[in-house]
Amino acid sequence: MLDSAPSIYLRIENLWKNFGDFTALRGISLDVIEGEFLCFLGPSGCGKTTLLRAIAGLDLQTSGKVEQAGVDVSNFPPAERNFGIVFQSYALFPNLTIEKNIAYGLENAKRPKSEVKARVAELLELVGLPEQGKKYPAQLSGGQQQRIALARAIATKPGLLLLDEPLSALDAKVRIFLRHEIKDLQRKLGITTVMVTHDQEEALSMADRIVVMNHGTIEQVGTPLEIYRNPASLFVADFIGAMNQLPAEAHGNSVKIGSVKLECDNNELSGKIIVTIRPEDVLPVETEGANTVKANIKSMEFLGSFFRAELANTELGDVAFSADFSINAVRRLGLEEGTSLFVQLPSERLKTFPEAG
Repeated sequence: MLDSAPSIYLRIENLWKNFGDFTALRGISLDVIEGEFLCFLGPSGCGKTTLLRAIAGLDLQTSGKVEQAGVDVSNFPPAERNFGIVFQSYALFPNLTIEKNIAYGLENAKRPKSEVKARVAELLELVGLPEQGKKYPAQLSGGQQQRIALARAIATKPGLLLLDEPLSALDAKVRIFLRHEIKDLQRKLGITTVMVTHDQEEALSMADRIVVMNHGTIEQVGTPLEIYRNPASLFVADFIGAMNQLPAEAHGNSVKIGSVKLECDNNELSGKIIVTIRPEDVLPVETEGANTVKANIKSMEFLGSFFRAELANTELGDVAFSADFSINAVRRLGLEEGTSLFVQLPSERLKTFPEAG
């Protein structure tokens, strides 16, 4: 029996957004699957927040269509769209208690007092703050305030949850804790969620799919593993994680970097190209073999679970590239600054792109 096709909850068609002469979004088309956690990821100014605000109706698009649960909401005001939103700044009402903050949307919807009270208690329990209801926002930590903002956003049981860089104002340890909390909560509720972030680690750890954006367009849509392992463009390759970029010439299924010829699976380019490989894919080996080069360690940086080594090799031309070596490999091979060694650049891990520009 065939699985049924996933249900599309949010559909964006050919969306454009202009601010005067500046075009912030250029023909964005995207389907968001019901119940998925989707992240808009990209550098500052790429259009990710503008797209989120267009979905919410906070900044209406110049042209194009936004459809939610089969309804064209393109020209609906925010109050008539079925979503909850959490901002980076929490946006809690400082003069209201935590209970009143969470109850705000429910009371505006004229829900019965008994229902409001029960729902507020349920949500405080859900976000792990059942004893904090009588306090005011200023009496809570940043992480606690963000959990209350999340509880308020989902109080009315919206069909869509929008998160605008919700963790960026928090310190690193709290961010790591909360991203797991938010993801667990999203899975429990099954609510379709769209989050804006510029933090790659956040997107990779939380999202079911990632939308990588640049200059108002979508560069790639895929699972975290697809985005990381098979970037669709040099921009994505460079933006997501650490990546070595080596100028080269393509010759069929091989590439020439400096005076070194390396096998490269699935290369379809010719002429001058850029070859990329991630530092963790550069393997230290004891003997020369296929796709190996001799390199010198210029410097080593200890990063806890591994060392990041900067390598140089005259055969590759005037380029430096980095490699991540495990603590065990460093100990076993006696690696240190000034050491020479062979490293393998596996053919299946080399990716090729046209020259930038």
